[in-house]
Amino acid sequence: MSSIRHDWTRDEVASLFALPLPDLLLQAQQVHRQHFDPASIQASTLLSIKTGACPEDCKYCAQSGRYATGLDKEKLLQIEQVLEQARAAREQGASRFCMGAAWRSPSERDMPQVLEMVRQVKALGLETCMTLGMLDAGQAERLAEAGLDYYNHNLDTSPEYYGKVITTRRYEDRLDTLDHVRQAGIKVCSGGIVGMGEERQDRIGLLMQLANLPEHPASVPINRLVPIPGTPLGEVEAIDEIEFVRCIAVARILMPASYVRLSAGRESMSASTQALCYTAGANSIFLGCKLLTTDNAEPDADRQLLARLGLRLEAARAPLYRDAMIPRHAATTPA
Repeated sequence: MSSIRHDWTRDEVASLFALPLPDLLLQAQQVHRQHFDPASIQASTLLSIKTGACPEDCKYCAQSGRYATGLDKEKLLQIEQVLEQARAAREQGASRFCMGAAWRSPSERDMPQVLEMVRQVKALGLETCMTLGMLDAGQAERLAEAGLDYYNHNLDTSPEYYGKVITTRRYEDRLDTLDHVRQAGIKVCSGGIVGMGEERQDRIGLLMQLANLPEHPASVPINRLVPIPGTPLGEVEAIDEIEFVRCIAVARILMPASYVRLSAGRESMSASTQALCYTAGANSIFLGCKLLTTDNAEPDADRQLLARLGLRLEAARAPLYRDAMIPRHAATTPA
């Protein structure tokens, strides 16, 4: 059984990236099989519950209020709207429902509605995940009390490259939020984006940061940049697909027991590249046509590809209650 380490060095991670691809994939596949059923894929669905007008300056993001991307801003969704999407996700085969809001951090005004979303989505038998920006310790504890399973907060890139992508939030702020989430007993979902103009040394730095956290993230989303017109990274040249596969494989080796999620950018990947990513140890995807505001692969295309590869989706849990037993008045809390 491969050991769980938190003391990876830069030279060790660099040596993994430098392996011949067949050797790297073999090592990643051996690690994967020690911790997971290699034919099982966990599926999540991601919904934007509050869209646009974010005050942050993340140079890749369509939702930043600083860039003219043509995105319409929307208020926080009503709970029944969220539940409708959660039920649809469950029908498509998702076992986890992720809710994202374009905030720097959640306001006290919005917290009651957010907490009720967690409770009612969880009652449908879905795992719950949220990404709401930075959290303080008290907010993390309240989300835990509501039953939140996962909290997503990506590191995005290496500490060295971070300032070239984001200036309105420090790297330490991200690490502090992850610490608050861990201390509250919520599982951490944290990964990053590759293809933002960084060098391999930054991809090494990102994965080393994640692998050397006090606890490995339970889920590690690896995103391939989707260039958004109007953002500063809207015309960045795409990362080489083989290099992307290497990122997946190295993440699997460094974090053996974590779900490694093949995330944004998948809609433009060939079936062969996706198959290589699964071979490299990716065992989680997003189902649905949208990831917040960016396009995602079509669910039917996903099912067809997984069937061709002999892979299957993990089943969702049985609902805690029948949908009819959820009081209608509880699903229409005002914003």
